[in-house]
Amino acid sequence: MPPAVRFGVNYTPSEGWFHHWLDFDLDSVRADLDSIATLGLDHIRVFPLWPYFQPNRSLIRPRAVEQLVSLVDAAAERGLDVNVDALQGHLSSFDFLPAWTRTWHRRNLFTDPDVLDGQAAYLRTLAAALADRPGFLGMTLGNEVNQFSAGPHPDPDRATEAQIDAWLERMLAACEQGAPGKLHLHAEYDATWYQDDMPFTPAQAARHGAVTAVHSWVFNGTAQRHGRTAVPTEHHAAYLVELSKAWAEDPHRPVWLQEVGAPAPLVPPEHAAAFTEATVANALDCPDLWGITWWCSHDVSRDLADFPELEYGLGLLTNDRRAKDTARVLAEAAARADAYTPPAPRTTALVVPADPAARSLCAPGGAVFDAYFRLTADGARPTTVLDTRADDKDHLAERGITEVVTPEQVLHTPQGGTSS
Repeated sequence: MPPAVRFGVNYTPSEGWFHHWLDFDLDSVRADLDSIATLGLDHIRVFPLWPYFQPNRSLIRPRAVEQLVSLVDAAAERGLDVNVDALQGHLSSFDFLPAWTRTWHRRNLFTDPDVLDGQAAYLRTLAAALADRPGFLGMTLGNEVNQFSAGPHPDPDRATEAQIDAWLERMLAACEQGAPGKLHLHAEYDATWYQDDMPFTPAQAARHGAVTAVHSWVFNGTAQRHGRTAVPTEHHAAYLVELSKAWAEDPHRPVWLQEVGAPAPLVPPEHAAAFTEATVANALDCPDLWGITWWCSHDVSRDLADFPELEYGLGLLTNDRRAKDTARVLAEAAARADAYTPPAPRTTALVVPADPAARSLCAPGGAVFDAYFRLTADGARPTTVLDTRADDKDHLAERGITEVVTPEQVLHTPQGGTSS
């Protein structure tokens, strides 16, 4: 764990969005990084677009790698550490996959031997190029790559849980070969925790890689059901942090809130700062939190077409690098990081099913979800425990858990009453 919780931002270039890799302008990047550093944040997460960096399976463009290194160096000069996502993959509703995996060359992203070789070579190459750079934190395999493995993707690359397990092990090993000892991880969107047929599972998220990553977006039904100021909406990020702990083997495994943002119109712009303040405060009440990385740094330019409407305004800074109220909220939280006191253990654990085929109980509208937020509303500060560990006294003691309750017990107790 870092000495204090880390505060950072997912870097979205103000000029050209992630297409800036096609017309890379280091001066523009430096100006963006200056506007981020001014907020007092300590790290960024950056996104090479996979087809631009590896347009052919046997061609990883040296110039593109050099540009990535120059970005990481520029960040370090401004006191910003960098995590690099590699297999992009999917960003802001668009898929970016190299032509050697699609249409006439259609091959499964998670199981085809040639594709696996190409991916591993790419990850190893980027990691090795960055291994000795100041401020390089490590690699994330890709951004929410689980969305390629199941519905609702229109053309999924189907795989079994065992095949995904093997894919994760091989890709993380490639990162470690390139940059030994760095913070290498993988990250998925919340279907990993909520969707019964998703081959990326909660156990994989909580056991592979150096830390567990969670991505919290309240447009998943949470804000629609409960409204922008409701307990489930303002505590959704904290819920995912605590939900992930049920599957972790290490009782104090760090959890990184790697993506979280204030999506309009569910969180209107005039209320985004209040949502940000509540979300950050509630996440900071989670023990073993590695850091919070907001989505995102800069707005998407209105000159770019076809993005979902909410994507244009998610930045902490406008497209011309002016700070919004949300930026000030995050900057104030970052300024207090040195005084951060780790929160007390969460002593009440809600039982969740270990069977991934039942994980929809944890999704908005599910019994686990509803019970967790009933407990939260009653001030219980809950965490979670697998049903297979609910009677394991050693496990509970290691985590500081003194009370275990089931969703049925919670939901059948009058609001404001005790659950035991």
